[in-house]
Amino acid sequence: MNRLRALLGDDGPVLLDGGMGTLLQDSGLDDGGSGELWNVERPEVIAGIHTRYAEAGARILTTNTFGGTRPRLVMHGLEDRVHELNEAGAAIARGVARAHGILVAGDLGPTGELLEPLGTMGPDEARAIFEEQLTGLRDGGIDMVLVETMSDLGEVTAAVEAARHVVPDVPIIATLSFDTNLRTMMGVRPADAVEALAAAGADAVGANCGRGPGEMEAIAAELTQARTEGLLVVAQSNAGLPQLVGDRFEYDASPEDLAAHARALRDMGVDLVGACCGSTPAHTAAMGRALELAAAEGRHT
Repeated sequence: MNRLRALLGDDGPVLLDGGMGTLLQDSGLDDGGSGELWNVERPEVIAGIHTRYAEAGARILTTNTFGGTRPRLVMHGLEDRVHELNEAGAAIARGVARAHGILVAGDLGPTGELLEPLGTMGPDEARAIFEEQLTGLRDGGIDMVLVETMSDLGEVTAAVEAARHVVPDVPIIATLSFDTNLRTMMGVRPADAVEALAAAGADAVGANCGRGPGEMEAIAAELTQARTEGLLVVAQSNAGLPQLVGDRFEYDASPEDLAAHARALRDMGVDLVGACCGSTPAHTAAMGRALELAAAEGRHT
């Protein structure tokens, strides 16, 4: 049986949390600052964000470690603190999750480096980078791994392989970011991702980020059509696109927009539903209510 399905049960789509970066900036993180550093310098802020998502109904909390690989932390002079910052991020999320009876996904984002032949990083180096990050996440107490916002199949495969080595017993979710042509920046199609990552050992494959719910539904249709037996599908759309309002950017998809989107994803057979950039606990709560209502309607038909 799929390890993630065994962990989550069969009770309809599972609600993930939403954006972290937007909320960090609202809390005072400078543009270009390291959100991961707040895992040790301002842990109460991170715990507060996780708590808001838990109270909004998310069943899985994502650690504040998107930029927690060594190449990303080098940009902030934090390359010697990879284990510390990732372990702290996992421990904060775990504390909140256990208080609410929910689960923690250890978050791995792109390294920012290009793999061969476009760049200089080889697959073995990529695996070692992710293994270093995963060791900290493991020691902080994660329940699953979330590899997200990827564009290169080689890089996401390296992350999945690293997870199978460092935390062999935990489920793995892997998502890529597709554009308006339903391709990643490196030309990967949704069906390509499903085939390659299912073979690599991922328990769930899907998409995150993007340009909003309408586009995500088109991507989700391709993902569900291509799914292999037992594989779960995940979708986490941005809250639309950022629009300049006064002196700040606000995303143009409302909680109600993402609620309708959640129902559409449910109807397509998507197993894990969440949100990404620009979304807030208000979006998560609205999506959760929509999924609960849809489930109740299904029981009465």
